[in-house]
Amino acid sequence: MNKLHFFLLGVAVFTAVVFLSFSSERMRSWQSGYLRVSGPALQAGSAISGRVAKLQKGLKTLDQLEEENAALSAQNNELRASSQLFGNLESENKRLRAALDYRERSAFKLLPAQIIGRDASSWWNTVKINRGFAQNVDAAQPVLTAEGLVGRTTTVSKDISIVLLLTDENCQVAARVEGTNEQGILSGQRVAGNSSPELVLNFLNREANLQPGMKVFTAGVSGAVFPAGIPLGVIKEFRARELDGQAIVEPSADFSRLEDVFVVLGSQ
Repeated sequence: MNKLHFFLLGVAVFTAVVFLSFSSERMRSWQSGYLRVSGPALQAGSAISGRVAKLQKGLKTLDQLEEENAALSAQNNELRASSQLFGNLESENKRLRAALDYRERSAFKLLPAQIIGRDASSWWNTVKINRGFAQNVDAAQPVLTAEGLVGRTTTVSKDISIVLLLTDENCQVAARVEGTNEQGILSGQRVAGNSSPELVLNFLNREANLQPGMKVFTAGVSGAVFPAGIPLGVIKEFRARELDGQAIVEPSADFSRLEDVFVVLGSQ
């Protein structure tokens, strides 16, 4: 053992003897002083440890967060679906109320019916309704909505009938222009490049002063299928041809969205 080791050992022994010679009161005084100096640091460390523990306790696993997110997403979708359903029911209620009101104030005896069949190949030509001869429906009876004429019945079975639409070129209607003496024949007409046909009013006076927005109604010619006064549409454009005049008519009924219709069984 070299001199340095003897020196360090002597210092350690001396220090131990000095501490052992202190009284218990002196030792407590030293401990109190140490605690006063180190106390704030110890308290701060304890507070930080407590906060970290609480934070760790409050943290959620990734799986828990994904589960909560999925649950919230499902609730959101459910609320959206409920809102959409409520909106649809409200629209349906308004539509049915309007139809009922029209039926009550109509001059015709109307049988309500629903569109139950519509083929893409004959979308603008025919539809099927859920009424037939069991409900007193016959061939060649007018079919309309609260907005205007839709067409006429053709083939009729017990509970189903086929309706030839006004947009078909074979459904021809005697028509008159409100506020004028002009009368003609209204029918559908295919237009190149257009997916939907247009209504044309033919055999008008070529010098007729017809303006856009003028209303067109059924003329009610004697012996005709359609009684007078049913709305057909409004003038969209007038064309003077070599021998007569022709008007393009915007239909009153929305043929792209037919749902509920009425079959005219006669007058009230």
